[in-house]
Amino acid sequence: MTGPLTGYSFIEIAGLGPAPFCAMMLADMGATVVRVDRASRVRTVADRSASPDVLNRGRRSVGVDLKHPRGAEVVLRMAEASDGLIEGFRPGVAERLGIGPEPALARNQRLVYGRMTGWGQTGPRATQAGHDIDYIALSGVLGAVGPRNANPVPPLNLVGDFGGGGMLLAFGLLAALLEAQKSGRGQVVDAAMIDGSALLSTMQYAMKHGGLWDGERGDNLLDGGAPFYSTYRTKDDHFIAVGALEPQFFADLLTGLGLEAAVVGDQYARAGWPQMRRVFADRFQDRTQAEWVSAFDGLDACIAPVLDFDTAHEDPHNMERQTFLEVEGFRQPAPAPRFVRTPAAIPDRAYLPGSHTDEVLAAWGWSGDELKALRMEGAIR
Repeated sequence: MTGPLTGYSFIEIAGLGPAPFCAMMLADMGATVVRVDRASRVRTVADRSASPDVLNRGRRSVGVDLKHPRGAEVVLRMAEASDGLIEGFRPGVAERLGIGPEPALARNQRLVYGRMTGWGQTGPRATQAGHDIDYIALSGVLGAVGPRNANPVPPLNLVGDFGGGGMLLAFGLLAALLEAQKSGRGQVVDAAMIDGSALLSTMQYAMKHGGLWDGERGDNLLDGGAPFYSTYRTKDDHFIAVGALEPQFFADLLTGLGLEAAVVGDQYARAGWPQMRRVFADRFQDRTQAEWVSAFDGLDACIAPVLDFDTAHEDPHNMERQTFLEVEGFRQPAPAPRFVRTPAAIPDRAYLPGSHTDEVLAAWGWSGDELKALRMEGAIR
């Protein structure tokens, strides 16, 4: 391992979505991340799925029964020699299991304890169930996404779960680790998807305060309202993304389309946007996606073909940068960002629930007799 987090270790209590994404990012960067899976999920190599969850890449796994009286002790003992712990339970669950911040920090005062929730550890909704769509609804983000005079459209689960959730938690953990190096004390990191999704929309809130966002969905500069920041269907029923915001890029857009400025009118005159959109839409229908990509080659028009999960890896730019990698026969996004001196990488380690229990716990100081006793009691698998 050569990543910038080589030498740091984290415990991940198995969960779904944003917490595993946070752990994946840390593992990609070289950290040792051990995933604590339910004992009931332990699998043998023969049981390994033909389509593994690449979100769990790069981790070793131990099978622990957290409801067993000695299961919590296993986690706490691991915490003694770890830099951080990640859990994604609803508020109060980790405490009931005996692995909450208080006992964990009592074992290791430098531990950074990361908590990933939708609503946060406090507030009237804290213990309610929810998903990405709910969190971004309450933060104001969902209401801004989608066409005018139509229902809001969920932007996949990227804004709440991953951008405003897992990535926010990873940032928080690293910030807390840096502080702990100065103070010698760890702390709890309360990462909530509602907070993170709101944070991601800071620019839009600024635009609203500046009079650049009128509150009507689908009628603003960056939400598809502007015809020069939108998508268009091509002759072969594919799409082109246009982001020609600045005048110089707009001029190149017109050049690539073979249009005169007089035909489309002033770029920022909102009254003319409907007509401008119709002109652009009709023009893009004249050629295929590939033909338009070729036509715009060499122009700074801020256009790109709209690709999908089956074709994005084939783009020449993505191929040269190795934006996508194939590991163990499965294509997946590569680690990011890039580091010149300590490059990140996908660890050559197949994830399988509970497949490293003895190996990991032995490295954490358990003797063979202790492991045998724990297994006989049902605390580990």
